[in-house]
Amino acid sequence: VQLQASGGGSVQAGGFLRLSCVASGIPADSYAVGWFRQAPGKEREFVAAVTWSGSKSYYAESVKGRFTISRDNAKSTTYLQMDSLKPEDTAVYYCAASRRYLSGGAYPNRYDYWGNGTLVTVSS
Repeated sequence: VQLQASGGGSVQAGGFLRLSCVASGIPADSYAVGWFRQAPGKEREFVAAVTWSGSKSYYAESVKGRFTISRDNAKSTTYLQMDSLKPEDTAVYYCAASRRYLSGGAYPNRYDYWGNGTLVTVSS
């Protein structure tokens, strides 16, 4: 199983980015996906999660109303649309897949597979 995250970059505050996470080696409808982020000197934190079907999504309070998670199982791809970006959103973003918990969740230990990180930098 491999997860490949992409789409990071540098933007100014108020800007937007869309991250993608492509999964391979796993049936698309057999896992939930979560996005986490880790800023320098800080612990990894939950950002958003989507259930295996895409019918439900969950967000950290810090991004609610600004970020949107979605998935296209036909493409084995999960997206994180990030709008109204703030400097405090600067971090390395990771996607993760959970086969044990099809609703995903906010705890990293619920996830079985992790992708590479993609760096998001938001300048003021």
